[in-house]
Amino acid sequence: MGARRVIERRIPAGHHDVYRWSTVASKSIPPVDRVTDAFFALDSGFRFTYINERAQALLKRSRGELIGRVMWDELPRTIETQFPDGFYRAMDEQIPVSFEVYHTRLETWFEARAYPSEDGLSVFMRDITERKDRETKLAQNAAVVESIRDGVIVLDNGNRIVSVNEAVEANFRIDRSALLGEHVDTLPELASIDDEHALEIGRSIDDVAIGAADFRELEVPFTDLHGNERICELRLVPIEDERANVAGIIRDVTKQRAHDQIIESLHELTRWLFQSEDPDEICSIAVHAGSDLLELPISGIWLLDDTQGYLDPVAGTAKAHDEFGGLPRFRPGEGLAWDVYESGELEYYDDLNEVEDLYNPATPLQSEIIAPVGTHGVLMTGSFEPNRFDESDLDLVSTLVENTTVALDRAEQDQLLRERTEQLERQTERLEAVANVLSNDIKEQIRTISDALEIERAEASGVSISVPDESVEATLGRTEQLVDDVREFARNSRSVGMRTLIDLRTAAEDALERSELDPMNLEIETDATLRADDDRFGRLLESVFDDVAARSTAETTVRMGAIDADEDSDSVRGFFVADDAETGSSGPRDRLLDPVGPEDLTLPGLGLVLARVIAEAHDWTITVETTDSGEGTRIEFRDITTFDDD
Repeated sequence: MGARRVIERRIPAGHHDVYRWSTVASKSIPPVDRVTDAFFALDSGFRFTYINERAQALLKRSRGELIGRVMWDELPRTIETQFPDGFYRAMDEQIPVSFEVYHTRLETWFEARAYPSEDGLSVFMRDITERKDRETKLAQNAAVVESIRDGVIVLDNGNRIVSVNEAVEANFRIDRSALLGEHVDTLPELASIDDEHALEIGRSIDDVAIGAADFRELEVPFTDLHGNERICELRLVPIEDERANVAGIIRDVTKQRAHDQIIESLHELTRWLFQSEDPDEICSIAVHAGSDLLELPISGIWLLDDTQGYLDPVAGTAKAHDEFGGLPRFRPGEGLAWDVYESGELEYYDDLNEVEDLYNPATPLQSEIIAPVGTHGVLMTGSFEPNRFDESDLDLVSTLVENTTVALDRAEQDQLLRERTEQLERQTERLEAVANVLSNDIKEQIRTISDALEIERAEASGVSISVPDESVEATLGRTEQLVDDVREFARNSRSVGMRTLIDLRTAAEDALERSELDPMNLEIETDATLRADDDRFGRLLESVFDDVAARSTAETTVRMGAIDADEDSDSVRGFFVADDAETGSSGPRDRLLDPVGPEDLTLPGLGLVLARVIAEAHDWTITVETTDSGEGTRIEFRDITTFDDD
């Protein structure tokens, strides 16, 4: 009974009945041996006076081994070191104490509660591992919730706000203290959410709370404390917690929605771009769209000038022109613009002060984006502030230049198609004109032959008629020449054989022998060489000489020489053939090069049409000029890069 009295004195009032000795006759098992908590009693010297079965299992020592021994000597060190402060305080101040103990070997957390008396301590140890794990997870979750950028609000069963993370304050400018403990209806009031969306939020919370929905997602417009209108995305999900059942994740999507609207506007811009067929107009639309939609007021587009080989500014914003007084051209190797054009990769310079080899080292711009517009050129946009642009700006500029590139590609293809169509139409007209010439000339030659045959038949009948002996032979020769002209014209205009070095004087003399022109009438003023298809170049000169011969009605002088550099501002290389014969046509001389009807070919054969076809096959330019009196023609062949008269 002595042990019982000691235990009863040390048990607090709230636990007395639990530990009263059982009066069951068949058993004399102390009640403290029936509870799941570990229990032991200590005297004032901290010696064990009682240990229940759970405590024996915990300490892995029997009651007989521990009774009467000092606690500090018998407990495992991992536990023993965690007790002294609490136990000494309980004994010295005669107050109950509680603290948590971790048993390393068992990987178990215990809550130790010590109740003092005059004789010693009564100690209860409860396994709280599950609770500690839950608290750890909650702490980890809370840390995660606090660290994420999205706002998080947790509601209890009564839809009162029990938790709000820092992101709600930072992102939505709503004071956390104004929300905690309040009903969720407070949130729409503080955020100036309209009644329609507030009702929708309430219905969605109820659906998630009662399990009618696994989650709900809403997009809600609101106003922050600074009066800025914004848009948030609210996702409501159920949670399992003793004091909460619904969590709301709030994400500010204002910038994202603005970005989406800009992207949609850029796609609409593509339709505007495709409506234009002019590259300069396309670039102007793109630049001003960038200024209005993307807030890029200092922007311009440079396109490559294929002829001159530099990047030429074709469109710029008003502010760009105002700030710089016009936009510069960039020649190969000049500035960052040319580097980007060659690399084909978008570049962002966040601080131009740190960039070397600037085109204009004194530029007031501090940051700049340069993006290639396909193979057409570049788009440049800048700011007077460093680090002005972010990833969103880069994405939007990329989208703008991609749409512009597609529009320019399409305009270029349409232009090529139009030029090809026009070329085919002109070719058709030429072929029709050639067909008419061929038909008329052959008819004329046949008529001449027929007349000659009639004369021969008359002579056979005894009628004496004077006919040149070579009449039929010459006519047949003329017909053969006409066929050769048509065959030459029908050859692919771009087809030339191997280009060889040709002496101009020798080629002219050879062509003169094959032509109808009197060799005595040609004066060659220049000795020169050039590279060309020998056969076709000979046909070119022959057709020119035949044209002169066909127009000649009297003694004609033909001069041939190099184009004087003083006569041509561009100093284009080439040669001329000039004569003083009649022009043979009252219409424009260019019709002789590009006939559209039989009236444009008043002379026999195709004449200068062949010269044009052969010149174009060599990528040369041919022009025909006449004197004011109409007596005399000058034919020039230009852009012969291999022409050398030194």
